[in-house]
Amino acid sequence: MQNILVQYIVWQFFEVPREILKAWKNFLLFNLNYFSVPLLLKTFFSHWRRYRWSYGKGFDPGRYLETFFSNLISRVLGAIVRTFAIVIGILSEIGIFFGGVIVFFGWLLFPAFLIAGLIFGIRIIF
Repeated sequence: MQNILVQYIVWQFFEVPREILKAWKNFLLFNLNYFSVPLLLKTFFSHWRRYRWSYGKGFDPGRYLETFFSNLISRVLGAIVRTFAIVIGILSEIGIFFGGVIVFFGWLLFPAFLIAGLIFGIRIIF
């Protein structure tokens, strides 16, 4: 049987920080999955929405160049759109990281802020 103060200290500084770290990890992994950053990096130069033109049979230089540039434009457009999605995903990942740092250290420092606030409030009153 533990003292209630010991139970509070274990809860405040060991149990909840462990759960905060688990939740923080889950948020970071969810964000990567939500924006599909690893998949977008693997398929960076793939055709945009699988729009691909066939070269056809035979050798027609005009049709060959037209198809080549159409496929090139499709790949460049895919890379541009994927770049924006990757950048947004990474920026939100950075935001989640710094938000997690604030929550984690805020939780650890909350008792000190509470005690300092009580002392400061009592000084103001008297």
